[in-house]
Amino acid sequence: MPKDTKKNSGFQSAAGLIRYFDSEDEKAPKVSPYLVLILAVVLVFVVEIAKVIWPY
Repeated sequence: MPKDTKKNSGFQSAAGLIRYFDSEDEKAPKVSPYLVLILAVVLVFVVEIAKVIWPY
């Protein structure tokens, strides 16, 4: 009998995560994936320029 509970424990522990990620908060800000990519490129550019201006 302990073998049966061990086999089913993985699904039960993952079920909570599936429910958590399926729910969306209506009050949460919505950010476009393109905006995230643009901000990442801008941040890399700023860091590279800062390394040229302030070398150590």
